[in-house]
Order: sequence, then C-alpha cells, then structure tokens
Amino acid sequence: MIKRTRYRWTELWLLLMPALFLLIGLVALAVVKTQPVTIDQKSLPWQDALTPVLGLIGALVGAHIVLNIIAPDADQTLLPIAGLLSSIGVLEATRLGPDLGQQSLGAKQLVYVIIGLVLCVATVWATQQLRWLQRYPYIWAAVGIALVGVTLAHAHSLSTDAPGRDVLTIGSGALSFQPSELLKICLVVFFASYLTDNREVLALGGTRLGPIVFPPVRQLGPLLVMLGLALLIFVGVHELGLAILIFGLFLAMLYTSTNRLSYVVSGLIAFAGFSYIFYQVFSYARVRVDIVAHAFDNINIATNQGFQIVQGLIAFGTGGLFGVGLGLGDPTFVPASTTDYIAASFAEEFGFAGLLALIGLFMLLVYRGMMIAARSSETFNQLMAIGLTSIFALQTLVILAGNLKLLPLTGVPLPFVAYGGSSLVANFIIIGLLLRLSQSDNLRRQREELKQEKQDLKRAASPTQQLGS
Repeated sequence: MIKRTRYRWTELWLLLMPALFLLIGLVALAVVKTQPVTIDQKSLPWQDALTPVLGLIGALVGAHIVLNIIAPDADQTLLPIAGLLSSIGVLEATRLGPDLGQQSLGAKQLVYVIIGLVLCVATVWATQQLRWLQRYPYIWAAVGIALVGVTLAHAHSLSTDAPGRDVLTIGSGALSFQPSELLKICLVVFFASYLTDNREVLALGGTRLGPIVFPPVRQLGPLLVMLGLALLIFVGVHELGLAILIFGLFLAMLYTSTNRLSYVVSGLIAFAGFSYIFYQVFSYARVRVDIVAHAFDNINIATNQGFQIVQGLIAFGTGGLFGVGLGLGDPTFVPASTTDYIAASFAEEFGFAGLLALIGLFMLLVYRGMMIAARSSETFNQLMAIGLTSIFALQTLVILAGNLKLLPLTGVPLPFVAYGGSSLVANFIIIGLLLRLSQSDNLRRQREELKQEKQDLKRAASPTQQLGS
C-alpha cells in the first residue's frame, strides 16, 4: 500500500503568515486612521473591517482541510505562498478603497479570492487523472480559438491608433471577465500535449541556415497556427505584455521539450521583426514607446499620457528603503493604483525592502513550480509545470518592468495582488493544476520506493531460504 502523508502540517503552519499579515495590517490601518491615535475597542477593527481578514483566513483554512482529503501528498508551499500574495491584495484593496470612494473594495477582492480558492480545490479534484488533459489537445486548441474570437468580437477598438479592451461583459455589466486569462491555460495544455507527442521529431531539427537549425515545418505547423491565432488578440487589444507572455510561454515550452537553443534564438528574431512591423503600422504603439522614452524630458508627455508613469516612479521614490508606513502614504495619486500600479502603491508604504520581499515571494512561487517540473518523470507533466510556472514569472516581470519604465505599461496584472476577478480566478486554477502535478509526482516516487523496498526484502530473504533448504 502507498504511504500517505498523515497531515499537511507544514502547509498549516505556513498559513499563519497570511493570517498574521492581515491581522497586523488591519490593526495598523485602524490605528493610523484614528485621530488622535488611541488603541481602544472603538479604534480597533472588530466589526466590518475584520470581514476581509476573517473571510480570507477561513477560506484558506477550508481549502487546506479539503486538500488533506483529496490531495494529501501535494506540495505544501504553493497554497501558503498564493495565500500570502492574496492577503497583500486584499489588504491593499481594503486600504485603497476608501480613498477611492469604494468602501467595499476589500470585500470584493475577498469574494474573488474565495471564488478562486473554490475553483483551485475543484481543479485538484477534477484532474485526478491528468491523462484526459493530454489526450485531447485539439479540444483545448478549439477552446483557445473560441476565446480569441470572443475577445476580438468584443474589443472596443480595432483601430491602429487606440487600444482595445480584453473584457467580456455578461448581462447588464454586473459580471465580466478577461478571456485572455483562460486562454493562457488552454495554450499551456495544448502546447504540452502536442509537444509531448512530437518531442523527438522536433528535437532532431529540420532545415539548417548557417548555425541556426529550424524545426521541421510539418510538426511545427500546428504550433505556429495556434500561436498565430493566439497573437491575434494582440491586434484587438494592442497589449505588448500579453504578446510577450504568450510568445514567452511558447519559447519556454519549446526549449524544454527540444533542448535546442537555436529555436529560441530564431523565435526571438522573428518576434523582434514582427514587433518592428507592429511599431510602424500602429501609431498607438509609437505613442506608448514615446511615453516611456520621454516621460521626464517632455513636459507635455509628463502631464498627459506619461502622468501615470511619472506618478508611479514618484511613489517608488517616496517609499525609500522601508516605506512611509501602511496608511500614511498617498498611493491613490497614481492612476490605476489598485490594478496596473499596485506595485507602486505597495512600494510607497512598504518601501524598497517590502518590494524586495514581494518579489521574493514570486521568486519562491516560481522556484516551487520549477521544482515540480524538475521532479516530474513524464514529459507532459514536466511541460505543464514549466508552462504554468512561466505564466507567473512572465506576468510579474512584464508588469514590474512597466511600473519601473523599462517597458511600455501593459494590462497584464500582477498575479494575486492586483485587484480584479479574472486574473485571481485563473491564477488559482493554475495553483490547482500545479498541486495536482506535484501530487502525481509524489505518488509516483512512493510507488518506486515501495517497489524498491519489496525488491530489497526479496533479495534479503533469498540467502535465508537457500540456507533453510
């Protein structure tokens, strides 16, 4: 019989971190907002202000209990890391909401987190057999194509001089989501399944042009078709970050499956060529690049299109090393302080040290995902883990680079921290898939260990049987 973990104690203890962070943060906010500063029953958030913290702690504990039942051998660090990042998002929404005239912003973010946790656990339960994901790659491709079509059909602008919107509104507008968030997951599943079936042929290579080897067209064709269709979203919403994310996923998984650096080099050259064409065709792209290049040396740009970038950098600088303190800054001076510029809002009040800690959490999340990939013996599981983890890595890199004026600002949200439902739900689905991949790998290792133990016992019993005879 396969040995199972008795209880997920490591995960339970690590879940104390988001709980303590939320409790201390909300108490600090209550004290700061009370003038003069007094600590009594009226100043502490015993009632409405405690709703986000108690709700999130309860949701995380509930997910922990369910995981003990359906996936006791899964990785025990993924949920606490995602929970701590989500607690930062809930706390920031709770802190910024009143200043923006949205008192319930923290509660809304909590609802999104709870929905995400429910879908995370549901994903772990629904993927007990991972092979059904691998078996039907073209179904996932079809779903991805449908999401692309929906996005293009509902983009508010397809012109060359204005951005579109990657938002699908349902009904009267009470419910909306971003199709691209689900598209990323469909792409990972399709790429992982297709590359698993064609790995050996792609690794051999095809046409050679000098030192660069190109993949065989027949096997690469379906990948390029799917990649091209996915990048059509770029035409509709004009988001460079989304294009970088999709193309980065493709290159990361292609390199993992073939181990050919020349494929990555040729892919980057092709991407640079298409980016140049896009820059020449779309005036909107030229404006975004000019904003980054001249935000500080052109007063018209700094006070108009570049106002957000300038205010964001001021927020980073104001925070200094340790920040001005939670609730003591003015992060809402930055437009989109709860979404695109949530990192700047966080850095102003928690400082450079807090920002490094936030980046460290994302690095730890990526590390755990890569460890799951490294320990996987099956190609499909390995590629899935690489692709899903790359989503977190690339999104974090792109949005932080945009906040720091290293890239044009994009609509890619900071995972788990930025306000919004679509991104949170998709990210927790990814966590659910990673948990199932780690569970599958742990069970495989236990089977191998059990098999080895039986073989050792058989070898140890053989001399005794021979002596007895």
